[in-house]
Amino acid sequence: MSMLSWLKTQLALFLLAILVKGPIPRHIALEMDGNRRYARKNGKRVEEGHRQGYVSLDRAMKLCAFLQIRSVTVYAFSIENFNRPPDEVDAIMKLIEEKLREISQPGAALDEWGTRLRVLGKRELLPPAVQAAAEEAENRSCHNNKTILNFCMPYTSQHEITTAVRSVVHNALRDGDTHGFKITEQTIDDHLMTSLVGSPPLDVFVRTSGVKRLSGFLQWQCCEDTQIHMIDPCWPEFGLLDLLPILLDYQRKVWATASKK
Repeated sequence: MSMLSWLKTQLALFLLAILVKGPIPRHIALEMDGNRRYARKNGKRVEEGHRQGYVSLDRAMKLCAFLQIRSVTVYAFSIENFNRPPDEVDAIMKLIEEKLREISQPGAALDEWGTRLRVLGKRELLPPAVQAAAEEAENRSCHNNKTILNFCMPYTSQHEITTAVRSVVHNALRDGDTHGFKITEQTIDDHLMTSLVGSPPLDVFVRTSGVKRLSGFLQWQCCEDTQIHMIDPCWPEFGLLDLLPILLDYQRKVWATASKK
């Protein structure tokens, strides 16, 4: 390691050590957008852009684990993404299977991060091999209790909200609790996929690649208390220097709100 690299690393650790002393988000969402754009910009195949995205995820999860962020939710694959060219979908599915098996090995990334993995979404749409890898990763990481990683695939908010409403109605019919039964915001919130795995309310939402929309990701969870950041770097480029201003802004707003009380 060069002296410059060593200095950058030490400065990053120093900044993180300061940040962790202040208020830290309990739940952060990462819409990992821009893998394909990154690949085109750098003259690489689309698959290489997705593969580099997993390097960025590893980097982000190490930072979140160090900062003791309780829950991280990432948008790994949308239900609509199945409409992409079959060759690209197949390559992504193979990469997801590979990475799920890789990070869930004993002593590998999930253990290193102290992270319990939960796969959220319409899992029956996934190829059987990916479903098996997801289940294996969940089982192998169930003992980890430092952070939760919600891996959303294949997922859309529309499906999550519809599933939550159906669950509320199904439970009421099952229990015979139909007299005066009401569907409220709270009952839906309690049955969302993120709530069922124990994730707290969403504090910070980050989307990379400069696109300024939610695109079907955690649309219910994004509320007036959620700080939303749409940033320019593509996901494979995301790192500490992108996360720092987001966390500083979160701390500034938390302190500003506390001072008004």
